Amino acid sequence: MRTAKYVIDTHALIWYLEGNTRLGEQARQILANTASQLLLPAIVLAEAMWIVEKGRTSIPSVTALLAAVKADPRIDIVELDATVVTKTKELITINEMHDRQIVATVLTLQDKAEVVTLISWDQNITESGLVEVIW
Repeated sequence: MRTAKYVIDTHALIWYLEGNTRLGEQARQILANTASQLLLPAIVLAEAMWIVEKGRTSIPSVTALLAAVKADPRIDIVELDATVVTKTKELITINEMHDRQIVATVLTLQDKAEVVTLISWDQNITESGLVEVIW
């Protein structure tokens, strides 16, 4: 049996790094567990950088964000490749492009026989029922 891995969405990444109380308890436990295998879609990192740059978080700088991600050996960045982009166009029940790409990343990993669960606060993703979501 393969070990479960967790795909992190933008809210989960930022709120975890901030220590924000809006992070769900189950998400907090997984993200705090030193044995958790975490997958960070490249689009999530780009979106998080944008949020930090705009000052919409307590993370002091993009440099600090990138350093935190790089310093965590549990995090692997998942590329935004042609397979993910192609799968994105099928996900019309999800309203936002970035969210489609996050779900497409999960589905692409599952197509490769990875056992992955999405850590997400996003109700549109949860209500789509396309992937398992933890919060």
